[in-house]
Amino acid sequence: MPLDTVYPTALIVIDMQRDFCSPGGYADQAGIDITRMRGVICLVRRLLCAARAAGLLVVHTREGHLPDLSDCPPAKMARSVAAGAPIGSPGPLGRLLVRGEQGHDFVSELCPLPDEVVIDKPGYGAFHNTALGGVLRRHAVQRLILCGVTTEVCVHSTLREAVDRGYVCTTVGDATAASQPELQAPALAMIGVEGGIFGRVCSTCEVVEALQHAQVIA
Repeated sequence: MPLDTVYPTALIVIDMQRDFCSPGGYADQAGIDITRMRGVICLVRRLLCAARAAGLLVVHTREGHLPDLSDCPPAKMARSVAAGAPIGSPGPLGRLLVRGEQGHDFVSELCPLPDEVVIDKPGYGAFHNTALGGVLRRHAVQRLILCGVTTEVCVHSTLREAVDRGYVCTTVGDATAASQPELQAPALAMIGVEGGIFGRVCSTCEVVEALQHAQVIA
């Protein structure tokens, strides 16, 4: 019996976009070493393949804003200016973090299938001002597997939103990447405090094996 028919589970692939993973994108323009983000692409792809084979709901998220930037709060704009990569400014992949631009779209290795869910989000968390909650409720999802970038920002923001909504969460540690190497281990370590207050951390191999054997994750 497929895993999700007993314990409905969704794989949430967070922000594997050119703006965060490709030369010329937002992260690159902000001076972040994108090598770490690119380094998890192959592991996220393994998770995608296993989730698809197991029949899980697959959700891809993209952070970005409307072309007129009306959904970008002034404080967020100010932070991007301070980072040296103002949202909406021109770059080699189009306007930074703007929907419809080349940089806003997914890296070619991780393109969604036609029947998979794409959530465009204006904030760091995937539930904020999006339809994600409704999508998960319609599919009776109870458990989430999270991967993507960046660990300390959008992955953690989405994880915390999900936990507050009652989801049982597993973060795939080696399939996430932080913007700075020294942030990765603490970001993962804080998930497990107080008996796993934000769920648990697993490796890609552990999750893939569980999916292949229709075992409960988390």
